[in-house]
Amino acid sequence: MKAAVRYFSRTGNTKAVAERIAKTMGTQAVSVDNTDAALAEPVDVLFVGGALYAYGIDSHLREYIASLDAANVGKAVVFSTSWVSKHAIELIKRALGEKGIAVDQRTLYFHDRPGNEQLQMADAFSRQFL
Repeated sequence: MKAAVRYFSRTGNTKAVAERIAKTMGTQAVSVDNTDAALAEPVDVLFVGGALYAYGIDSHLREYIASLDAANVGKAVVFSTSWVSKHAIELIKRALGEKGIAVDQRTLYFHDRPGNEQLQMADAFSRQFL
């Protein structure tokens, strides 16, 4: 199974979760503002993570999702970290759905900075998709 992990993080919280998911899935986590973020080949599962910024998802993440080709994504799995709320999950799911990308109903959310216990939960969550 081919997996990819893409995220946007201003504080490093979402990045920490993305890197843990990527390690479990045997791939690299790539920030969507990195030139290497485009999918080089189709993937079975695309993990997409971000947070709520000023009542929406960051423009980098929004633009990245808009650039995706649904033919290259079997399904997407959404994760988020936030001090405010988990509303980013719904916004990301909606943006992916508007692109015609199937979105798994299972999501991962951490309110606050992820500690060791939360990172272990990220491991367990991502193993569901192996």
